[in-house]
Amino acid sequence: MNQTARTALRFALVASALGLVPQARAAEPITAGTLRIETPWMRATPGGAKVAGGYVRVTNTGTQADRLTGAAITTAGRGAIHSMTMAGNVMKMAAVPDGLPIAPGQTLELKPGGLHLMFEDLKSAPKVGEPVSGTLTFERAGTVPVTFSVAPIGATSPNAIAPGAPAAHHHH
Repeated sequence: MNQTARTALRFALVASALGLVPQARAAEPITAGTLRIETPWMRATPGGAKVAGGYVRVTNTGTQADRLTGAAITTAGRGAIHSMTMAGNVMKMAAVPDGLPIAPGQTLELKPGGLHLMFEDLKSAPKVGEPVSGTLTFERAGTVPVTFSVAPIGATSPNAIAPGAPAAHHHH
């Protein structure tokens, strides 16, 4: 890394630590019928990647069950719901073709390492800080437009920094 790059990196880290860089903030929850949709997000992918994972939290505030049946983003050929499990040291992913039920009063949380959305045949790589337009499809609530925020590659939550990156310390 040359001197200019080191200086720029130091400035970015200091600015971030001092709160001078705008941080991704959670968007307001989206309401669709009796569903409350929160924090749709995905991870950035390296250029050339053909798949990306998506995550979201959906709470059913009503008295009738609903079911998440699909998802799509503008930059992918198709989307599906997947499960991820570990069997020993082997990661297994499988499509969940019947969707995921959301019982009254329950919250469905799709997150890394478990249930997630899989977007395939990417036309372009999601980039940190560049929102991605998409939809979630439910049995009762129908198709709901959402915007996925994009976190760094390897992030474990929508506002996380990339693994191995220095953490910014925040004091109150």
